[in-house]
Amino acid sequence: MIIKDAKYIKSSAKLNQCPPPDYPEYAFTGRSNVGKSSLINMLTGRKKLAKISSTPGKTRTINHFLINESWYLVDLPGYGYAKISKDIKEQWNKTTTNYILKRENLMCLFVLIDSRHPPQKKDLQFIELLGHNKVPFVIVFTKTDKLSETELKKNTSNYEKELLKFWEFLPNSFNSSIKKKLGKNEILDFIEETNKNLWSL
Repeated sequence: MIIKDAKYIKSSAKLNQCPPPDYPEYAFTGRSNVGKSSLINMLTGRKKLAKISSTPGKTRTINHFLINESWYLVDLPGYGYAKISKDIKEQWNKTTTNYILKRENLMCLFVLIDSRHPPQKKDLQFIELLGHNKVPFVIVFTKTDKLSETELKKNTSNYEKELLKFWEFLPNSFNSSIKKKLGKNEILDFIEETNKNLWSL
């Protein structure tokens, strides 16, 4: 897929403030500071489409971007660490959960995981939530350029082992690197193929 046009539509603090569900949506989330905004900018080829910050928890709303006038890319608040009050964090979690479980045109959720770390409890709990609620998702391992090939294989295998304790089949996964532009074509091709299957119904 070639992205010819990517434009910001709106930011929503609640599900009922989101744009009408008239296009298929692909949402991105993950632990705070996992590299979500950088990945979105790499995929779209726009350096400043999603705001990048060194401060975890920068994304605080559901942000819709219309791609090629045919589908939405959605930037969701991250989960996990963020220097915010407990009340605000609970509101973020509620907003994100409502979107994930109730957004009727959500085709797939991209769960970003930092490849440098061993399996994290919050990631596994979040993935378990998706499974219980039958939310379609794939995993994107980020920052893979910061590891050797052996280290990367070891860390991703550890995640697979943890998931296989509860899952019969593993979800699809992609490796990504902003520095090396790794994963861009694979992720966009996945979205394009999903859209084709949707439109053929």
